[in-house]
Amino acid sequence: MPNQKPSDIPSSEITPKSDYMNRRKFIAGAAALGAAAYGADRLVHIASPGSTVDAATKLATVPSKYSATGLSLTSFQDITTYNNFYEFGTGKEDPSHNAWRLKTSPWSVKVSGHVAKPKTYDLDALRKLAPIEERIYRFRCVEAWSMVIPWAGYSLAKLIKDCQPTSSAHYVQFLSVDNPKEEPGIRSVNLHFPYSEGLRMDEAMHPLTLLTFGLYGQTLPNQDGAPVRVVIPWKYGFKSAKSLVEIRFVKHQPRTTWNEAAPNTYGFYSNVNPNADPVPWSQKYERVIGASFWKARQPTVMFNGYGDQVAYLYKGMNLSRDF
Repeated sequence: MPNQKPSDIPSSEITPKSDYMNRRKFIAGAAALGAAAYGADRLVHIASPGSTVDAATKLATVPSKYSATGLSLTSFQDITTYNNFYEFGTGKEDPSHNAWRLKTSPWSVKVSGHVAKPKTYDLDALRKLAPIEERIYRFRCVEAWSMVIPWAGYSLAKLIKDCQPTSSAHYVQFLSVDNPKEEPGIRSVNLHFPYSEGLRMDEAMHPLTLLTFGLYGQTLPNQDGAPVRVVIPWKYGFKSAKSLVEIRFVKHQPRTTWNEAAPNTYGFYSNVNPNADPVPWSQKYERVIGASFWKARQPTVMFNGYGDQVAYLYKGMNLSRDF
């Protein structure tokens, strides 16, 4: 994909902010009518899926040269109600119904391992570390569906440089929050928690790898990984760990949750590759969430369309074996 500004995308292809806000007002109004029967607190959080303590807040963003162009954005409604977040349930709608329980304030992220400056950042310090950009990225799930999402964040490399990894730091491990009292899915899913993901250092340092704080110009909704997550657009979505509480710099390849659960299905690298089918779903095509019937089924593109920027990272590797 060309490295152009998000302003290059035709305005007709972007959901108007007024429509998005009006939709939220309508849903909130409908929710209020049913509050007596269903529970007011829970309905408020479903209608306004920004956070549990404070309403979603606007993020000041700057344009990014790394945004994809010429793509229709997935609606806010679809992005926030069609999710994989097993800590809140295995159904696609479960996170939007259950993630309101997660308390996202106060929040901190610990940086540990092979770094010269181990530290713990509170959320405000983390957001201020670099200018927050709006980056429009394709997002591809291993279940063969995709979205186009306007994320808000900055390159993870900014944080990595601030912590000064040592020469022994060959990989970066990401750990998500592990709180069964607030994450009801943990008790019922046969996975090892806390959720763990990892990247090679050169992958983590790539400018496309995004430390992410929001979408559609606002703070992340809980079901989308609030208050901070990573997004790696050329890899399948499960690599983009949500609700981060620790980032570890390690010498050896870290365990990752899905690779540990099913190593013959979920590889450590998990690059989008239409020619490799280690999972139960064919990767040759994908279903575009929210697209019209005639445009919903599209061929999968190698590296999710980011090959020009990232293919050099895997030169000489067998990507069918090292999937």
